[in-house]
Amino acid sequence: MIISVASGKGGTGKTTVAVNLALSLSNVQLLDCDVEEPNAHLFLKPKIEEEEPVYIKVPRIDKDRCDYCGECATFCQFNALFVVRADAEKDIEGNVLLFPELCHGCGGCSLICPRSAITEEDREIGVVKRAKTLDAHLDLLFGELQIGEPMPVPVIKAVKSKLDTRKTVIIDCPPGTSCPVIHAVYGSDYCILVTEPTPFGLHDLKRMVEVLKELKIPCGVIINRAGVGDEKVYEYCSEERIEVLLEIPYTRRIAELYSQGIPFVERIEGWELAFLEMVRKIKGAE
Repeated sequence: MIISVASGKGGTGKTTVAVNLALSLSNVQLLDCDVEEPNAHLFLKPKIEEEEPVYIKVPRIDKDRCDYCGECATFCQFNALFVVRADAEKDIEGNVLLFPELCHGCGGCSLICPRSAITEEDREIGVVKRAKTLDAHLDLLFGELQIGEPMPVPVIKAVKSKLDTRKTVIIDCPPGTSCPVIHAVYGSDYCILVTEPTPFGLHDLKRMVEVLKELKIPCGVIINRAGVGDEKVYEYCSEERIEVLLEIPYTRRIAELYSQGIPFVERIEGWELAFLEMVRKIKGAE
C-alpha cells in the first residue's frame, strides 16, 4: 500500500507524522519527496549507503551548423533560449544564449531546429540518497535538489522511481498544492492530510482536499497540535465526511522531543500502537 502524507501548508507536522508512522510499521519504505528541504533523515539519523545524481537534458548548440534563424527560441515556451541574429551591415555576430535554469528538458528545440544544430546533454540538478536506518524494517530514500535549482519535479520522480511495492510505502510530500505536491501524491492509495486547528490550517486543508478530489485519492486527516485554535477544522471534516484519523495533542513533551530530533513514538508509550491501528483502519477501508 502507498500512503502519502501531505498538507496544504508548511509547518503542520507532516514530516513528524511520516517519520513516526514509518517507525510504527514493519517492512516499510519511507520516501522523502520534500526535495527542497528534506528532513526525515534528521530524525532517523541514518548512514548514507548510495547516492545517485539526477539529471535533466539541456540543449547543446553546434555553432558551426547554426545559422541563428531563431526557430528554437520561438518554439521554447520557457524562454530558455535567446538568439542574436547575425547582421553583417551592423557588424553583429550571431549567437545563441542558453539559460539552463529555465530549461524544462522537453527536447523540442532539438526537434524543431532546421539545421540539426542542437543536441542534448545532461545537467545535474540534484541527488537521490538511499540510507540505512537503525531500524532494520525501515528503508529510507530521500532526494535533494541543488541550491538555486527551480525545478524539484525531476528529483521527486527520481525518488519515486525507487518505490518498492513489496513494502508499505510512506511518501513525505512537499508542502502546498503546487506541481511538486501533485507529482509526489500521484499514484497513492491513500493520503493522510496533516493540519492544525487554526484558520490558516483550515484554509490550506480545503485546498488540498480539492486537489485530492481531482486525483480521486481517498484521504483522512490528522490534527496536529490539537487543543489550540478552534473547532472549525472538525466542523469542516464532518461536513465533508472526511475522517479524523488521529489527534496529536499540543504538549510540551512532544515539542521537546521534536527539538531534539527524537521521534515521539520512541519515547512516549501508546503512540506506536495508535499509528498501527490507524493504518489497519485505512487498509480496511480500501
